[in-house]
Amino acid sequence: MQDITRNLSSRRDLLSMTGKTLSLAAVSLVIGREIKTASAADLSQDIAILNAAIALEHEGIAAYQIAATSGLLQPAIVDIGVAFQGHHKGHRDILVKAVETLGGTPAIEKSLEEYARNIKAETLKNQTDVLRLALDLERGAANAYLGLIPSLGNDFHQIAAQMAADESFHAAILANALGEPIPKAALLFG
Repeated sequence: MQDITRNLSSRRDLLSMTGKTLSLAAVSLVIGREIKTASAADLSQDIAILNAAIALEHEGIAAYQIAATSGLLQPAIVDIGVAFQGHHKGHRDILVKAVETLGGTPAIEKSLEEYARNIKAETLKNQTDVLRLALDLERGAANAYLGLIPSLGNDFHQIAAQMAADESFHAAILANALGEPIPKAALLFG
């Protein structure tokens, strides 16, 4: 199995992949339920996927930190970003708990400078650039969480829906901040 953490170039890639490959065992551990039939190979794969998610949550948290301290955002927008950063810290904490429950070691956070290079922070020239980057990331995350729902049993639909709702909420607020019109079509995500 290839090293997932090296092959994923962005949070969007991880979340897209997660919707297709995250096993029931990993999702169950994320929400505090045990699956006793998971094999060692499944657990190893789950740890790798969850660690990739942790690494990319670290990146998302850092991106909001970089944006908040960039001087490019109005104070009200900084407040929104800091709130969203808190949501992502909560997601990261849930993932860390799952990896630890599986007996793994959670992915380690990198330096803020390294994250700035990864998200190409030097290309962000104004508030609109920052908001567009955040919006793209949040829309990708919402779609990934929605992709998990069909593969989950009835007991697990709620947590996947809650995660999708968090990301959809973030996307709606960011789109509003950008002045995007309310979409006329239904079924915006999924």
